[in-house]
Amino acid sequence: MLIQMEKAVKTYSGFQLNTTLEVRPGRITGLIGRNGAGKSTAMGLILGLMHPEKGSVRVFGKEPMTLTTEEKARIGVVLSEGGFSEYLMPTTIASMLEALYPGVEKFAFLQKMQAVGLPIDKPIKDYSKGMKARFDLLCAMSHDTDLLILDEPTAGLDVLARDEILDLLRDYMAEEEGRGILISSHISSDLESLCDDLYMIEDGRIVLHEDTDRILSEYAILKLRTEQYEAMDKRYICYRKKESYGISALTDRKSFYVDNYPDIAMDSGSIDGVMTMILRGEKV
Repeated sequence: MLIQMEKAVKTYSGFQLNTTLEVRPGRITGLIGRNGAGKSTAMGLILGLMHPEKGSVRVFGKEPMTLTTEEKARIGVVLSEGGFSEYLMPTTIASMLEALYPGVEKFAFLQKMQAVGLPIDKPIKDYSKGMKARFDLLCAMSHDTDLLILDEPTAGLDVLARDEILDLLRDYMAEEEGRGILISSHISSDLESLCDDLYMIEDGRIVLHEDTDRILSEYAILKLRTEQYEAMDKRYICYRKKESYGISALTDRKSFYVDNYPDIAMDSGSIDGVMTMILRGEKV
């Protein structure tokens, strides 16, 4: 297991995280939720920036604080805030990476930059947002990492820039077996096309963990008149919400309702739709 959190608790004024999640080798795992839901706190625990009050956090099978220098080098991190000074030149940063990590070769890193369209003759402050995002990701992947931890790596980027980031992540996973990624994002389309599984966090708790393929294939939102809802078999209804036309209902067994209620209107599963129903609906 690359990451394993088991009922990890961290308390702040007015907020408590109590979370269980895992990242398995060979998988890209998404962490989604509203701002303030606990995504950054969970990542802080995983990175050893804070201690859990209860429960456990393991990275490569060990507590984050006990990881050796060599083990820490196997983790690449991109946080929403932080990183190298934007006034530095890429050549300077490449030299710093080479000094910090034995596996990094300065000129190979600069060649990789050029291969993905990043200039090496201008300071980082002159990069576009998309270029900065690609550069941060290249730095995180530069030192033979087995695990990437990415906090909103596509935030604020246009569609083309986001697609370039997603391509880099797919290439990273394809290069070597056993790697893994934990990525948080509020852009659901990125996660739908990238992640193998998703955790949804709300008020510090995981409210859903599901394979992405199953969300897209078996989850659906049924659009029902009130009398339809009252008369139907509700054993596979997870959440419901009152609407102007009657009731919307979230199911995780779309095929059951397609087979048994072929006349019901429904929308196929999407991360946005599922998230909205869970956060705004009533649990059945």
